[in-house]
Amino acid sequence: MDFEFSEEQEQLRETVRRFLEERAPIETVRSLLDDPRGTTDELWKGTVQLGLPGLLIPEAFGGGGGGMLEMGVVLEEMGRHLHPGPYLSSALSAVALLRAAGTDDARERWFPALADGSLVATVALFEAGQRYEWRTPTLRSVDAGERCLLSGEKSFVPDLAAADVCFVTAATDDGTGIFGVECNAAGVETLPLPSIDGTRHHGTLRLDAAEARRVDAGGATDGIATALDFIHVGTVADGVGAATRAFELALEYARQREQFGTTIGSFQAVQHLLTDMLTELELGRAAAYYALWAADADPDDRRRTSILAKAFACQAFPRIAEDAIQIFGGVGYTWEYDIHLYYKRLLTLRHTFGGVTESLDELASIILD
Repeated sequence: MDFEFSEEQEQLRETVRRFLEERAPIETVRSLLDDPRGTTDELWKGTVQLGLPGLLIPEAFGGGGGGMLEMGVVLEEMGRHLHPGPYLSSALSAVALLRAAGTDDARERWFPALADGSLVATVALFEAGQRYEWRTPTLRSVDAGERCLLSGEKSFVPDLAAADVCFVTAATDDGTGIFGVECNAAGVETLPLPSIDGTRHHGTLRLDAAEARRVDAGGATDGIATALDFIHVGTVADGVGAATRAFELALEYARQREQFGTTIGSFQAVQHLLTDMLTELELGRAAAYYALWAADADPDDRRRTSILAKAFACQAFPRIAEDAIQIFGGVGYTWEYDIHLYYKRLLTLRHTFGGVTESLDELASIILD
């Protein structure tokens, strides 16, 4: 394993960072907090111009043919800048699901439009009352001649308001299946789901005999589990970026804020807090980078490393943001400072495709199997 990013990967990082600083600074992020789409046409077109939506899609379908290390570089920068758009849902979650469980016909149908950014997609795996149990959906598919009809409800659907198509899991006669549903089709209703984090937008998807297209070839459980490995690692990479910036903001404030005639960074208690934050940050970064590498290079270890990285991140990264708030004191919660936005972003990491409990339960099942 090479512990250094390649020159091309570092160039990608610099390109994405420069794009976000110029086109999506924190002022733009703040202006989109109440926008259910979380993006603008201009901002999304900017990611398309950089080839980011098709990063994981094979070149044969118009994509970039990249791997999870490249995706991790992009997502880390997006987390660092609190990018609120549907990139993670469309470029990672939907693509990973099609790669892992989709048929050749499904890939030929969806990949080109996902790669060129003309189509925005998301995934709907969870249902209200089931927390993060995705293996036994109550939403069911009914065959109607050549069509499939879906009725039921999915909850905690990321970036639903921005999506053109949603890949939905449903019970079928041959196990759990995956279906593509056009978000503007008849029988489809999308509702916003309130959240403390305005940089993460979720919704509820209600289906009433909505027409859908089957994506998998039958029995998609293993494929969904594989896709979740990639999604978990991606969310952790996003968290690395957000936690890094939260630490940097706390460090900058500690160097500038004066109390009793000296900067608070000279106080031992603050120094110890910053040291603990940095230790957890670097441990989480190491776990994330290894999991990104394993996702491409070591399929046999992919699930274990992705779950370990997610479990650690769900504990450590929100704690880093909490400690950053402590360093800022009461002003950290006020609207004038950005640190509270990072705090909220990292709090929702605990509830993005499962948290610590779900991750450890999954890890236990792997170890004891």
